[in-house]
Amino acid sequence: MHQVTLGNTDLQVSNLCLGTMQFGWTADEDASFAVMDAYVEAGGNFIDTADIYSVWAPGNPGGVSEEIIGRWMKARGNRSQLVIASKLRGKMWDGPDGEGLSRSHTERAIDDSLRRLQIDTIDLYQCHWPDENTPVEESMTVFGELASSGKIRHMGASNFSADQLAAAQAAAGGASVPAFATLQPHYNLVHRSEYETALEDLCGGQDIGVIPYSPLEGGFLTGKYRRGQDTPKTPRAAGVQKFLNDKGFAVIDALDAVAEAHDTTVAATALTWLVAKRTITAPIIGANSPQQLADLLPAGELQLTDTELQSLDSASSGY
Repeated sequence: MHQVTLGNTDLQVSNLCLGTMQFGWTADEDASFAVMDAYVEAGGNFIDTADIYSVWAPGNPGGVSEEIIGRWMKARGNRSQLVIASKLRGKMWDGPDGEGLSRSHTERAIDDSLRRLQIDTIDLYQCHWPDENTPVEESMTVFGELASSGKIRHMGASNFSADQLAAAQAAAGGASVPAFATLQPHYNLVHRSEYETALEDLCGGQDIGVIPYSPLEGGFLTGKYRRGQDTPKTPRAAGVQKFLNDKGFAVIDALDAVAEAHDTTVAATALTWLVAKRTITAPIIGANSPQQLADLLPAGELQLTDTELQSLDSASSGY
């Protein structure tokens, strides 16, 4: 993997970010440790989590992914070598401030995340999605205070529209506090239009680091879903049904051709299309095992030709 600068920050991160939503859900602690070990061994240093991971899993109260990462860092003694990102916004406890981006929720959420991660500072603290019930000025002000206190280094947004992101940046300027340095959008070959409009222009114009989530669209862009074959029985299979048609399979055909030319995987090819985009810093990848991770890691070094990139652009046009 290559090291790149994260937007307008002082952080140097690998060009593939390790997402950890699966830790404590589809990957137990031993498997999670093995995935993080393999990622770091391959040159990765950028790990993304969230306090709510993964409350939808049976018996998971949230915070489990952060706890696993915290125990792994303590066992490996490698905190100083890593860039740790986490997120807040979702419901983590009962009560009127149990979720959101209010001052009261944020001040408790950051301390809980730091405790679970067993660290003093979160390098990138992100709003998981907007909070329409809290004035954006309040949120940006408290994030600025967290930065001043040393609990966070930089702030980021996820799932913000261009208007919401612009409003937050303006509010930060009005309060004389740091603005958002990053954005996590949903972006991949079969989910393009949401980002490739005003958001892309805004991020490029403000040098905002972009770290797309779901870069393989629930596994569809790994190539494991094929014409005429039974749908694999996985937790995410239902989410890709809308792509199991001629339009979706045309994207897979284009990926197959490029992957074959480079003797690499379909998944790595789909990720490389993202890595090559001007405004993209690091797609967020996830794996349940080192073997799954190995299929993705070539994207950290793979170079596609302009013709190959254009063929992928053309095949995915309309998404």
